[in-house]
Amino acid sequence: MRRLLVVEDDAAIRDGIVELLRRNGYAAAAVTDFADVAARVLDAAPDLLLLDLNLPGVDGGFVCREVRAKSQVPIIAVTSRDTDMDELVTLSAGADDFVTKPYNDQVLLARIASLLKRSYGEGAAASARISVRGVTLDAARCEVTHDGRTAELTKNELRILALLMRSAGQVVSRQRIQEELWESDDFVDDNTLTVNVSHLRQTLARIGVEGFIGTRRGLGYIVE
Repeated sequence: MRRLLVVEDDAAIRDGIVELLRRNGYAAAAVTDFADVAARVLDAAPDLLLLDLNLPGVDGGFVCREVRAKSQVPIIAVTSRDTDMDELVTLSAGADDFVTKPYNDQVLLARIASLLKRSYGEGAAASARISVRGVTLDAARCEVTHDGRTAELTKNELRILALLMRSAGQVVSRQRIQEELWESDDFVDDNTLTVNVSHLRQTLARIGVEGFIGTRRGLGYIVE
């Protein structure tokens, strides 16, 4: 049974989410003390975090960055903020998905199930080592290595890089990458994918890998 943690200051909404999760087979708990939220999340070590962005005394985006700096726990931001910029900023802070209030219960459950599946399930990237142009991906360790330097990958970075490296020399369409990440493109837009690819390029740059992922405008991405 997967353990989900809810960080939400509105008691009615918080209790409703926890009850919804428990009715659908999850072990759900909630944070009710918002002093040092990130530390409480890390101590709880959940399998997935549902994080409100409008918290008393602290910005949820800041909490997201603090958690992501020390943990790869899947994070879904659940918030009343609904602009494209809010979504981009939140994903840039390390969230894996973004759900706007008011939300449909079934949509929220579908997002949770999809994120858990790609994070822990059979759909996760295969435990294998792939090497292309001196870049080695160790999917089992969620690491990429080049010239003796190693960087850790997020779950999304791992899945994107594994797909591109397995398809080296071929253009991989944006739709194909979306399907790999989210099972379907029903709830995913191009901005979300663009942010994830940008993060991956930045991670590669930290170990001296530049220009490894090429863009084919209107088509997709390629590792040549």
